[in-house]
Amino acid sequence: MNLLQLLRQRLNDALVPLTPEPETYVDMLRPAGDTKFGDFQANCAMPMQKSVGKPAREIAQLIVDGLKVDDICEPPSIAGPGFINLKLKESWLTEAATRSANDMALGIDPVSKPRKFIVDFSSPNVAKPMHVGHLRSTVIGHALYRVLKRLGHHVLSDNHIGDWGTQFGMIIYGYKNFRDEARFAEKPVAELARLYRLVNQLSDYHTLKPALPGLIEAQKCAAASLAQAQSQLASAVASGVKKSPELQQLVKKAESDLKAANEEVESARKKLAAVEGDSDLFDLASRHPKIAEDARLETAKLHAGDAENLALWNQFLPDCLQALEGLYERFGLKFDMALGESWYNPMLPGVLERLEQAGLLTKSQGAQCVFIGGNEAPFIVRKSDGAFTYATTDLATIQHRVESLKADAILYVVDSRQSEHFDLLFATAKKLGYRDVELQHVKFGTILGEDKRPFKTRSGDTVGLESLIDEAIVRAREIVNAGDDGKPTGAELDEETRQAVAEIVGLGGIIYADLHHSRESDYSFSFEKMLATKGDTATYMQYAYARVNGIFRKGGVNVADIRSAGHALNLAQPAERMLALQLLRFGEALQDVAVDYRPNVLTQYLFETANRFSAFFEACPVLKESDESIRHSRLLLCDWTARVMKEGLDLLGIRVAEKM
Repeated sequence: MNLLQLLRQRLNDALVPLTPEPETYVDMLRPAGDTKFGDFQANCAMPMQKSVGKPAREIAQLIVDGLKVDDICEPPSIAGPGFINLKLKESWLTEAATRSANDMALGIDPVSKPRKFIVDFSSPNVAKPMHVGHLRSTVIGHALYRVLKRLGHHVLSDNHIGDWGTQFGMIIYGYKNFRDEARFAEKPVAELARLYRLVNQLSDYHTLKPALPGLIEAQKCAAASLAQAQSQLASAVASGVKKSPELQQLVKKAESDLKAANEEVESARKKLAAVEGDSDLFDLASRHPKIAEDARLETAKLHAGDAENLALWNQFLPDCLQALEGLYERFGLKFDMALGESWYNPMLPGVLERLEQAGLLTKSQGAQCVFIGGNEAPFIVRKSDGAFTYATTDLATIQHRVESLKADAILYVVDSRQSEHFDLLFATAKKLGYRDVELQHVKFGTILGEDKRPFKTRSGDTVGLESLIDEAIVRAREIVNAGDDGKPTGAELDEETRQAVAEIVGLGGIIYADLHHSRESDYSFSFEKMLATKGDTATYMQYAYARVNGIFRKGGVNVADIRSAGHALNLAQPAERMLALQLLRFGEALQDVAVDYRPNVLTQYLFETANRFSAFFEACPVLKESDESIRHSRLLLCDWTARVMKEGLDLLGIRVAEKM
């Protein structure tokens, strides 16, 4: 059941005689911020004054006169300038809550018109270890996949892995020139990752060495621009101008430009010094002056079907894929498909032919491109050297997903820095005729360190995802140990259980910390905050679930008996009523996630639910309640809460423990 949706439909019917666009105003019916005014409030009368030509209170009265909610609500009331307040009938709320509490589906009805979704997420390059940058795509995509499925849509997850691009040319070059046979025999994926990093480091060195003077000159220009802007602002202030927003903005921009220039120079110097300060690295750099070009040639040979490079690719790929699978298992994640770039390679000439037939191709500096109006950057589908690009592969992917898999919607869970690419991709796809499919870039921000800069190790390296999880579990184990040792009746958990709980808490903390932020926002990573037992954290939610199970254990309650007895709820106490109303809104929260693909809507709902349960637990005795019918009602409320918390967290990819 989606109670809010039901009430909005009734409001829509009441608005039809008053406005030709009732859908503009129905979303103004929302849960009340202050429950003393009711359970829901509609604020649509005020913005309708101009179009209807009446005062807001008169419009509100007209709406109330046409609002047919007497089967659900008490008579609506009007407050202030025209706020319409709705309070649910106690009989209706009790009946609806009892029905949902006794329903193993938790009152969630499948959507009436299911759609075929493909959710494209995670998508690492297979020959490199996953790092913290892959976290957001993986957990956001996984949560959306599970929520959409729970709502009744047909959903396929696709890990569009990078198994054919430039990185393989770099790895092949590294393998041919720098490999350590013993390391490769012992840990092939780790050695391939080392080779990639080495080739990348040497390529950067040869790129940055001649570029450094230009970077320094740009730094000097940025400093001069800042000095000039500051001087202009100082002169304006001296002449009596109290405020000059334009000059202040000019100074702010100049400061930002100088900061970026300083960081670029500092980064370049560090990278150059790392090579020049290491005799072995400097020797390799000296002996491989065209390493970037030579690595690209290895890529071109691979794509052209060179027997040696193809054999190496086939040798490397299984170990790389196995390493990824091991990490995904820790997230409880199994993809429906993992069609990498290589799978689409045979389709690329056909894509180019379709673009040409549609009259979309233009040659620019030897490359074949699609130009989209309003965008300066071209969408390059074939480079001047004849190599296809990510753009070509992504068009082939859309072709397959629409024509073969019959997708109604394709979600790309990729960071916001790729926005231009997806704007061009979607515009090109529409020009090719793919107009009826929803193409959505589910973009997200960056994970920052507590210094508000991109999250790195102390040495400046990207943080590995595996090591991040391991550290979270170690820290969670300390919390679990302290909590169990501090129990008034003594420790309850054995070593094996403590470790299992630590893994649930540690990984859950990482996932929830990511998902509870609005996905487009950057956020600062903090183990202390994410593993806190109070506040908006997974640990707080997991403890709420364990607390319910603790009630059942303490009272010797058989949960199956509670579920099968068909008890009716008694919502006489305000805390009982508030909790029941919150639990009734679970389906609404899931549907709200799907509106704009935002998992943080569900985390917010779960946090509010845990708070409502805590208030209920404090105000309403459960096991000590002497009235048997009330005790049964409260036990049913506890079980309903636990099932909602467990399923809600599960949809986010977070597990729970019966004991903590």
